[in-house]
Amino acid sequence: MMTLRDVALKVSGAFVAIALAMLSVCVSAGAAKKPVDPRVRGGAAGAGNPLKNLTTDENTFFQDGFTRFIEVEVVQGGSNNGLGPRFNSNQCLSCHAQPAAGGSSPARNPSIAMATLNGAKNAVPWFNTQNGPVREARFKRKTDGTNDGGVHDIFVITGRSDAGACNIAQPDFRPAGNPLTGQGGNPNIVFRIPTPVLGAGLIEAIPDSVILANMHANAPEKAQLGIYGHPNAHLSGAANRSGNDLLMFAAEAYNVEMGISNQLFPQERDETPACLFTATPNDALNFTTAPRGAGTSDPAVISDTEAFSNFMRMLAPPTPAPDTPSTVNGRATFTKVGCAHCHTASLTTGKMIASGSSTVPSAALSNQTANLWSDLLVHHMGKGLEDGITQGGAGPDEFRTAPLWGVGQRIFFLHDGRTTNLVEAIEDHQSPGSEANRVIERFRRLSTHDQQDVINFLRSL
Repeated sequence: MMTLRDVALKVSGAFVAIALAMLSVCVSAGAAKKPVDPRVRGGAAGAGNPLKNLTTDENTFFQDGFTRFIEVEVVQGGSNNGLGPRFNSNQCLSCHAQPAAGGSSPARNPSIAMATLNGAKNAVPWFNTQNGPVREARFKRKTDGTNDGGVHDIFVITGRSDAGACNIAQPDFRPAGNPLTGQGGNPNIVFRIPTPVLGAGLIEAIPDSVILANMHANAPEKAQLGIYGHPNAHLSGAANRSGNDLLMFAAEAYNVEMGISNQLFPQERDETPACLFTATPNDALNFTTAPRGAGTSDPAVISDTEAFSNFMRMLAPPTPAPDTPSTVNGRATFTKVGCAHCHTASLTTGKMIASGSSTVPSAALSNQTANLWSDLLVHHMGKGLEDGITQGGAGPDEFRTAPLWGVGQRIFFLHDGRTTNLVEAIEDHQSPGSEANRVIERFRRLSTHDQQDVINFLRSL
């Protein structure tokens, strides 16, 4: 026979079960209110192609640049000598492969195989994992406590079959942190992931006057939102877009990422005598190549770094996906909440020559609308993203507004690749001192439907 105590326990248990069920529903409903990143959009890459309307000569230089972009560099004994002694990769394409040549970090990290290629004896640092982004490491300070900020290559050529008796050690990147986010671990080390170079020539062709005019546009509304971006000017006083220009960007990449000295960066990054096998600079103009004939130009004469800059200059921007009702609303909402004050929809190019072979501005680059979704300025992004590195006129928490064209097919986000989730990347724009704080507050106040449309719009780019 059931007692009153038994009845009470049953009733109590039923109430608990109902309460737990209601809590579960509430939690599920709360979770459903957050927008969801649909992840990398499928379909054709829509990237990696030359600009439309290139001349025959320009296309020749583009194809030559692409050929060198995918070449694998070696230490010695091949046609592409000069790798190392310290390096991050042996090929431009290995870091710029998603969704096509010229993009960003691929899904499968090439650093894992690179560590022991050709007999090398490198250990893979903790922050490079099979399914994580390619990361370059920068040290905030030197061992004597002074500011550093420079890239410290993760690999050495020691042990490689083409590296003779070279015997140098990798930097010590320990202690380890979270290998996927790159957070935690050695507090002196910060990371950067590869910058996409899709549409880089159009960005280079945007005049300083256009960048500055856009900076001053809508100034009262920007000030009300706490947005005060500025150009990261280099020594000439011109606005810095991705390095002084694409040739400087290419030359620094060859030297820093692959250890290849060139005419703009003639010094080896490690001058241990037993590790130097070729004349410096490793990469230079080739004056031994006979010209093809009167009125023609031969790309074989130019250096690899110049060929790389030609490739970037004539590389088309990514093709966005077709509009849908969701992405149309998302684009309008993106602008309405203020995101477009920094991620400016488009800027217009001036006159630009495509390659060193020409003295005539390129029709493919000149007077074009570049739908880059960036103001090309640097902004304070606050404590949450600050990494303590200064570059030119950019302070320790200032970063250039990343162009959003192609973001729909990017895998890793923010300067250090800490997340693969576009929603998290947006949320990470908000932290003490960030110029994006009030805009992110506006985004948070949107309905879930409108937030999702913004995410869908971004993934359509």
